[in-house]
Amino acid sequence: MMSDEPPETLAGVGEFAVIDRLVAGREQPDSVALGPGDDAAVVWAGGGATVVSTDMLVEGSHFRLDWSTPHDVGRKAIAQNAADIEAMGATPTAFVVAFGAPGRTAAAQAVELADGLWHEARLLGAGIVGGDLVTAPQWVISVTALGDLGGRDAVRLDGARAGDTIAVVGDSGWSAAGYALLLNGIDGFEALRRRHLVPEPPYGQGRVAAEAGATSLTDVSDGLMADLGHIARASDVGIDLSSDLLSADRDPLAAAGAALGVDPSDWVLGGGEDHSLVATFPGPPPPGWRVIGRVLDGPARVLLDGQPWHGQAGWQSF
Repeated sequence: MMSDEPPETLAGVGEFAVIDRLVAGREQPDSVALGPGDDAAVVWAGGGATVVSTDMLVEGSHFRLDWSTPHDVGRKAIAQNAADIEAMGATPTAFVVAFGAPGRTAAAQAVELADGLWHEARLLGAGIVGGDLVTAPQWVISVTALGDLGGRDAVRLDGARAGDTIAVVGDSGWSAAGYALLLNGIDGFEALRRRHLVPEPPYGQGRVAAEAGATSLTDVSDGLMADLGHIARASDVGIDLSSDLLSADRDPLAAAGAALGVDPSDWVLGGGEDHSLVATFPGPPPPGWRVIGRVLDGPARVLLDGQPWHGQAGWQSF
């Protein structure tokens, strides 16, 4: 019997609900230690555990070539994938990159993209170990990242417990501020504009968090509130952030906020693509990390100063 109802769409269902449908009922083989649902998977290989993740950048959705050079795009592609490896408490070791572009693309631009990929990988002591080149209607860069846990267990999303401290390392809201400045054609604020084009994850701090006993860990890709929501739901806990403790993130954005008539708290809490790391710890965080809140008993929720937050929900893929 045919239905008059229009078919469901990806945009109508939503990214994470679609992912839930795609993975429901799938059984992983014994070679998989941790499957879908976290920042990266963990697979057994060669007698040890390897962390693996993949992500794509699509021209027009994740970058604009009138804003970014190909070198910038290459750096951003590696940085955002390396952050997923760091978010498991692992060290990025290698990347495989696939590049799709129209046939009219200048070969020199592809070389410049590769130079950017290698520039960022070298910051990690990692390499680009393979990939693919295909024709596509616009630029698409797909990166698979591999990482080493160093014999430690992965730090998962589901380990946060009531009483834990929430702490962050790296900047929050800079990329969102930079995007708003670029979109509105506001000159100046070069550091913020640049941070949107090339993020600066706090490399090495994923391992530091793991060695300090982090109970959960993620990178801020969709937005601080959104990504902490993943921890809250996976761990079945409440999370309460302190606006006072977030002043160190808001203050550097105040002038840009005034120029655009925007409360910088919106960028700090709802902006993504900074790829800072946020974690929960059973005690004080390691040096360099800033306490921003605490973990409560369930139900799963994310609060600001004990109250629901009604700002932007963070990045949406559709």
